[in-house]
Order: sequence, then structure tokens, then C-alpha cells
Amino acid sequence: MSIIEPKIDVLLDQANNDRFLLCTLASKRAHDINDMMHGQRERAIQLQTAVEIARAADTKPLSIAFGEVARGDVSFDPESIELQSS
Repeated sequence: MSIIEPKIDVLLDQANNDRFLLCTLASKRAHDINDMMHGQRERAIQLQTAVEIARAADTKPLSIAFGEVARGDVSFDPESIELQSS
């Protein structure tokens, strides 16, 4: 699997060129998105047709999260991150 859009360089720029930080940011945001999508599932079934729901579910939570990271919508506080040295 490879990331085509957004480019990995853009994503790494948003995460101080730290690939582990990038993974952490994206996975935590994807988890939040996934929880939100499942929480809204019951309501969506009542308000939308099956075709509309299927279209909305085409994009995976991790893809949405990477897009948000690239746009700068997801950020972190460098002061609250604990750095570990080996």
C-alpha cells in the first residue's frame, strides 16, 4: 500500500519530519473519525438512502485523517509530547 495523495513530504512537514509522530497523529485522528462515523450510523440510516450512505463510506477514516494532517487541520502540542531517548 502506498500513499498517493497527500504526498508523504507534505505529511512529514506537518509532523516535524518525524514519521512516528505522523503515524500517531493520523491513527488517533482516524480513530476519532471512525468512532464518529459509527456513532452517526444509526442517525444516517434514518435520514439518508443506502446509496448516499455508501458514497460517504467510500473514503476510509485513515485517508480522511491524512488529508486533515496535510491541510494542517490536525496539530499537536510539542510541549506535551514525551520524547524518549535510547
